Amino acid sequence: MLKRQKAKLKEIPSSSMADIAFLLLVFFLVTTTISMDKGIGLVLPASDEEIEVNPKNITKVLIDASGRVMLDEEQVPLNQLKGKIKNMIARNDKLIVSVKPHPKTKHQSYVDVLDQLKQAGATRISIAEPDQ
Repeated sequence: MLKRQKAKLKEIPSSSMADIAFLLLVFFLVTTTISMDKGIGLVLPASDEEIEVNPKNITKVLIDASGRVMLDEEQVPLNQLKGKIKNMIARNDKLIVSVKPHPKTKHQSYVDVLDQLKQAGATRISIAEPDQ
């Protein structure tokens, strides 16, 4: 009489699976770099704060719908804006640059103007609300 042997089920040992998963998680967390876009740093005043400013200390930069730039009612190419603002700041260190875009101005044109102002060393930038 032959005894039948029961088929043994083979299992994959799973006792260390949690350790492996944890080590992989830690590995990927440590080796992954997260890029952080800085953007344009602006310091915004409190909403109820109003300050009286001498009109001689304000220069206006207007951006029309097609992206053309007007500096104190004179059309200026974007690549010359930095130099003109730098000269104005050299003559008046209390200069405030008021930027006012047209409601249909493209975002990129607006950012390009702000970049030129930052490169010129303008630290006092007023962002005016576009007319509706």
